[in-house]
Amino acid sequence: MDLTRFNAPQMGNLVEITGQEPDGRPWRHKAFLPAPLPDSMPALTTDVILRLGEARAALAALDSTASQLPDPRLFRDPLLRLEAQSTSALEGTYAPVPDVVAADEEHVSTKEMREVLNYVRMASTGFRWQTEGRQLTSSLLTALQGQLMEGTPLAHESGRLRTMQVVVGRRDDRRADAPLAHQARFIPAPPGDQLHAGVEEFLGWKSANHSGSLDPLIATAMSHYQFETLHPFRDGNGRLGRYLIVWDLHALGVLQEPTLTVSPWFEQRRTEYYDRLFDVSAIGDWNSYFQFFLTGLASSAQDTRTRMLRLIAAREKLSDQLRESNIRGESAFRLLEHATARPVFTVPQASAALDLSPAGARRVVEQLVRKEILAPLDPDGTYRRRYFVPLLWNALIGE
Repeated sequence: MDLTRFNAPQMGNLVEITGQEPDGRPWRHKAFLPAPLPDSMPALTTDVILRLGEARAALAALDSTASQLPDPRLFRDPLLRLEAQSTSALEGTYAPVPDVVAADEEHVSTKEMREVLNYVRMASTGFRWQTEGRQLTSSLLTALQGQLMEGTPLAHESGRLRTMQVVVGRRDDRRADAPLAHQARFIPAPPGDQLHAGVEEFLGWKSANHSGSLDPLIATAMSHYQFETLHPFRDGNGRLGRYLIVWDLHALGVLQEPTLTVSPWFEQRRTEYYDRLFDVSAIGDWNSYFQFFLTGLASSAQDTRTRMLRLIAAREKLSDQLRESNIRGESAFRLLEHATARPVFTVPQASAALDLSPAGARRVVEQLVRKEILAPLDPDGTYRRRYFVPLLWNALIGE
């Protein structure tokens, strides 16, 4: 880490750390411990104020669209899968979008897919806890991280704050023979009392009422910076931190339904994303970070709303097709709702969701296949044949 770039002591302290290379060479360096977040807004530039207005408008439009739906939760899981794919790719775990949308959590084929689906499960758990009125405590935060890492090589070190020093990224100007810490782009707080105190202070700041002193979008941006800078876990910090963006927007009343997907935008700009976070720590440049973050929120809200409108239009078209067909009864409409929330499913899964007998569920599925509303995802297979709605599929993953 280039210590000469840190010229804003009000942002935090550089603390001594020591270690040993694999070949036994000792090294000394410093890690960055961020100062507590302020309870008032930093002075905002005109550009940031303009971006703030644009982000508010885009998020309001998204929330208005979601609030008009009979049940906006129908779109939560498919949109979460898109978020899971992008947020995992940003951390180096890649799975193709169609594979993620089609993935069966009961039969996970790869370790990459396991990590992606862990995100979906973690996010669903967190939103459920939030609906129940639970605050983001240390135990809840570590539980979410534990779910995110379940079944991965680092599962045994997860579900608790890290107990070892970690480094983040690599400097462009690194020397190959330098100790790892000197090659690192950023080194977060050392494990132990300082990290624990920083996390507790961060959570206390989040639970305080800043409505009279901080705009909720600025508060969300500041919270995201602090979490990523503390880097409290051995792994999963990036994915969990971006999830907490939507958690905060929901908790602060900006979004009534947490359907926003933020990671695709950040994934496309990962270098600038890391630069903006670093510059807050190094030189106290809140405004460049705010401008970047708010631009991302606005663009992400617009993109999520576009996907949601496509899904709504596809669902209405499918409902019209059903009404015009000779299929009678509510089961077909209920199956269409199930297919909206779960883009790919089996007959047993439909049977359980619709409270139908397996034979009854199969009859409804076969009727919709004949009407070309449903289609088998793997037509050549017979074991656990899965089905999807092509119109909904194209609306969800189409660019």
